[in-house]
Amino acid sequence: MRLTTAMKSITPTILQFMTHKVLRILLSVILLTSLTTIQAKVYLVSVGITDYPGTSLDLKLPAKDAETISWLYSKNTSVVKEQLLNNRATMTNILSSMRRIFDQASTDDIVVLFFSGHGYPGGFVAYDGKLTYTQVRKAMASSRCKNKMIFADACFSGKIRTNGKSSHSSVQAAKKANVMLFLSSRSNEKSIERRGMQNGFFTTYLQKGLRGGADTNRDRVITAKELYDYVHKGVIEISHDKQHPVMWGKFSDNMPVMIWPKKK
Repeated sequence: MRLTTAMKSITPTILQFMTHKVLRILLSVILLTSLTTIQAKVYLVSVGITDYPGTSLDLKLPAKDAETISWLYSKNTSVVKEQLLNNRATMTNILSSMRRIFDQASTDDIVVLFFSGHGYPGGFVAYDGKLTYTQVRKAMASSRCKNKMIFADACFSGKIRTNGKSSHSSVQAAKKANVMLFLSSRSNEKSIERRGMQNGFFTTYLQKGLRGGADTNRDRVITAKELYDYVHKGVIEISHDKQHPVMWGKFSDNMPVMIWPKKK
């Protein structure tokens, strides 16, 4: 009887203590999440080469692709960016811009290299020569940011995985670098552009996805998996199964690729 009475007197106190403790934990989690979302910035280097030296290698839409991605990220109020078009997109300029921009990023920020132009097995074709994935990876590796990604809209861009050698060695290098690569096509496919469109198929769905089309749960945070699912499906449909974007590297499915400020 006395034990029951004691329990009755202690229980409200215990419940009150537990309630306060749970509330403190929840508030801490909410505060931490809010601070991460508010403080996360995007550090972007956007490259597009339509006009290569001479005329035989010229393309139609890469410069517009890069401009579209730059414009899109500018709509996010927390962005630091560099845009390199045509003859400004030299190997030296691309690598130096990457180091200068990306080294400013903190751990929880987002680092993005966008490239639209020609690709080759093992890298990208800059305005003045071939830029290897090894060079790109090293430039990205100097950043302490944990959310690193490359978007590439280039023919045969899937061949970057071969690195001119074995695909296994390149995949291992990507995993070691902790970089997500989202490439516009498989190694044996062209990246298609259509007359009358402002961007190539891949960039069209990439920018639509980043603008919110891929945000399936409407939390204003677009993850790697959400973006892949959206872009992959859209490009396959519009190309009538002739182009298949690929994503690989070492990253979490829930890695944020775009964080939009919460609506007030």
